Amino acid sequence: MQSPIDMLDERVDVVSHLGRLNRSYKAANATLMNRGHDMMRMQMKWEGGAGSIRVNGTEYTLEQCHWHTPSEHTINGKKYAMEAHMVHESADGKIVVVGILYTIGRPDSFLQSIQHHLEDVAGTKEDETTVGVVDPRNIKIGSRKYYRYIGSLTIPPCTENVTWSIVKKVITLR
Repeated sequence: MQSPIDMLDERVDVVSHLGRLNRSYKAANATLMNRGHDMMRMQMKWEGGAGSIRVNGTEYTLEQCHWHTPSEHTINGKKYAMEAHMVHESADGKIVVVGILYTIGRPDSFLQSIQHHLEDVAGTKEDETTVGVVDPRNIKIGSRKYYRYIGSLTIPPCTENVTWSIVKKVITLR
């Protein structure tokens, strides 16, 4: 299936045995880069050791997080202000992405904590800045409920057979 998709209530099956998203993240050095793909264009890449997530018994290392404005995925046809993609990769090259949707409201503490770094690379092409130690545990997931499907990456090279977990609860940002 080509990502992104619209999660429609009438097409969703509730599967209780998937369990929660077992995250084991930890603080690590990170770099923020302007990717130039979309309006937000920002990607945070950890230099290694930022932890992992376990999905279906396989461990996937957190590689990077990037943001899209507006959201790429929709729920019942509704598009959101922004979407974060936390991209993970297993030892054998398989990819898991956790998608987090945002709507306008109260400020998000993680985004506020990196605001000055975002401003440093905003408006530049292929520029990057060292952020220092960033703790991915501070990226709010907000819920134990999520949509899961097998799709593709949404940006080139559009790799297929990507496991997506889109968090059901929408987070706010200002």
